[in-house]
Amino acid sequence: MTDRTARVRELHLYRQYFELVAVGTKTIEVRVKYPHFADLAVGDTIRFRIKDTDETCDVQVLRVTEYPDFEALLDGEGPSNVNPTATREQQLANIRTIYGPEKEALGVLAIEVTRSEPPRA
Repeated sequence: MTDRTARVRELHLYRQYFELVAVGTKTIEVRVKYPHFADLAVGDTIRFRIKDTDETCDVQVLRVTEYPDFEALLDGEGPSNVNPTATREQQLANIRTIYGPEKEALGVLAIEVTRSEPPRA
């Protein structure tokens, strides 16, 4: 058995999604399966930051699940866990605006998170 130290990763998040994470209504973060996420694991901390600000929000990783594409992710996780303020169709359009088809082809991750501490400004 290997002992593993939980890591802290800093990721940028758009304000609208940051606010949902901060109040605890967004429990699934969506990311493309880039190589630097290969070792993301349960127990890690993600420090979300709104770009060009000092506002941060720490969450703990509860689960990481891989999906072949965004449609499968939304079907598997439930759109209300990804963004409770938008329909499935709106979310799919928004996500695909952020990540083009070449990124989606890498595979996608559903990262289940829970708040670790109050947001910091």
